[in-house]
Amino acid sequence: MTDTPTRTVTAGAADPAQLTAAPPGAHRWAPVLAVGLVTFTLVSSEMMPVGLLPPISHALGVTDGVTGLSLTITGLIAAALSLLAPTLVGRRDRRTVLVAFMLLLALANGLCALAPDFTVLAVGRVLLGGALGIVWGLVPSLGPRLADGRRIALAMTVIFSGVSVASVLGVPLGTYLAVLLDWRAAFWTLAALGVVCAAVLALTLPPLPASGPARPGGPFGALRHRGVATGIAVTALVVLGHFAGYTYVRPALEAARDDVGGAALTGGAVAACLLVYGLAGVAGNFTVGPLSGRRPRAALVIALAGIALATLLLPHATGSVVTVLLVLVLWGVSYGGVSVSTQTWVRIAAPAEFEATAALWACVFNACIALGSAAGGLVVDRAGTDAVLLTASVTVAAGLLLTVVSRPGAAR
Repeated sequence: MTDTPTRTVTAGAADPAQLTAAPPGAHRWAPVLAVGLVTFTLVSSEMMPVGLLPPISHALGVTDGVTGLSLTITGLIAAALSLLAPTLVGRRDRRTVLVAFMLLLALANGLCALAPDFTVLAVGRVLLGGALGIVWGLVPSLGPRLADGRRIALAMTVIFSGVSVASVLGVPLGTYLAVLLDWRAAFWTLAALGVVCAAVLALTLPPLPASGPARPGGPFGALRHRGVATGIAVTALVVLGHFAGYTYVRPALEAARDDVGGAALTGGAVAACLLVYGLAGVAGNFTVGPLSGRRPRAALVIALAGIALATLLLPHATGSVVTVLLVLVLWGVSYGGVSVSTQTWVRIAAPAEFEATAALWACVFNACIALGSAAGGLVVDRAGTDAVLLTASVTVAAGLLLTVVSRPGAAR
């Protein structure tokens, strides 16, 4: 099985390094770390309801399935806007746009913290989806603009490390805040973090003008590359499966399992399990992620196989906390490499269209978060947590099969 090595620029393509204020070939770590903080905040904001489903549901008088729809609302809006982000932003400096929409993210989280009922919470999540959509539509294309060719893979790993670190610090700390104080404290913290991100971006990012004129067909035009189309399909399947299961992992861990001699975990124990999962995700990001720069298909096969196996095993591993943790470590390490690996796949399939493919990837990623959490909610409400984890495993396994028979550098 041979992978296509990472390429950054093809003949006739604009050199992303020339689009920044840095000298050609320079690598500026402060902006890369700043964007990593942004991805941490984005994911923490979007996924916070995962760790707070029961307390939010109880406070607002709705079911866990209804509360799970707060992820669906955010994801659908983020998906639509991320696809349109390059067009909506036009020729505006990307730095200015990123700062403005991180402030909108702060406002949205503040509204969620104040929500007296699900309707107001939903409005806050709508605003959050708008902020996420524009920011996610631009962020995946920043790696090639902030790093030279030799360091793009490392820069992308650092940028997407925020996704994994959000699982370590974001959702688990939000869960602990809900136990110690109130679930609203988690959203207030995210609001403050959004303001911090806006300030850091304003101070560290170089000017980021538009990458060039719009190409025919927009982001969808990139699908004429077979490697891009395959990468987008794999991204859809793994994200659908993962979020169908992960959105409802807390109810799954809290459910008593008499058939395997298990007992329901408490809120504190669940938070500890999610913390272990997040630490494993960081490890996966910095191991599987860099591998994707050299062997993108191998990296994706490892990631998808681990997720499919973990979601299949988790319902049968609740006989003890140790087995639960082992399965969550496998799941976390595997999913930790998904963002970098899938984004690398679509980028190297059409390197001359890096902003268009990044917007398309972000659209599909966010849409599938929404669809996955919605589908998981339907399955949970009708068939329970074991069924939703099995559904997740089968969906990710389909993505694994497609990855095995494909390659990112396929001909157009």
